[in-house]
Amino acid sequence: MNKGSYLLAIDVGNTQTVVGLFGGEELVSSWRLGSVARRTTDELAILMEGLFRLGEHQMSDVGRVVIASVVPPLGPNLEEMAIRYFGVKPLVVGPGIRTGISIKYENPREVGADRIVNAVAGYHLYGGPLIIVDFGTAITFDAISASGEYLGGAISPGLGIALEALIDRTARLPRVETAVPPSVIGKNTVHSIQSGIAYGYRGLVREIVERMKTELGGETKVVATGGQSLALGEEEGVFDLINPDLTLLGLRLIAERNP
Repeated sequence: MNKGSYLLAIDVGNTQTVVGLFGGEELVSSWRLGSVARRTTDELAILMEGLFRLGEHQMSDVGRVVIASVVPPLGPNLEEMAIRYFGVKPLVVGPGIRTGISIKYENPREVGADRIVNAVAGYHLYGGPLIIVDFGTAITFDAISASGEYLGGAISPGLGIALEALIDRTARLPRVETAVPPSVIGKNTVHSIQSGIAYGYRGLVREIVERMKTELGGETKVVATGGQSLALGEEEGVFDLINPDLTLLGLRLIAERNP
């Protein structure tokens, strides 16, 4: 790629920030960081410089920056970072941005930027009707019609939130990893907690997906994405596809539609 021709895509979630570097249509590098609302512009630039160095890239390679954020305090600092350290005014996903997706929500401004970005990528890659399940701090379920309309969806607390609430509200239960235990019938406290979380959420996901498929009809595809999609998206019979990079790909598409 020529100098200054790369696209930097930044997806800021409540828990993690995902950073992707595109050369044309190719995702050449990607990284995951903790989303820390108090990070300053300079701190963000230091982090970016370190990531680029690890990936053997130069910050001067970047010609465009696109940002989607659901953490309001981080948005302005990321915008300033892009201007000061990459020398470009970033494209920020929000009202007025061309996405190619018609939003049928009662109040379109209520839809998180990440959900719209996922819908853009999902429909582009797989068509519709489509259900996208994004495993993050929250688990979001988004429905896209056969004609590419964003219809709405469902939001559930993520596994991490549920586990933290359980531990915080009980006196004697230990902290455990969100792993799948050997059996649904736990033989100790750790496995019992893991069973409740792992199999309970499998049931939650399956129920919502099946009900959405009934409403959408047709040959509805179901795709899983998000930081935990590879670990949690393998439930047999629920997902047709697992694409952990769906949001980054959506950001690239939106950048192409807003030259």
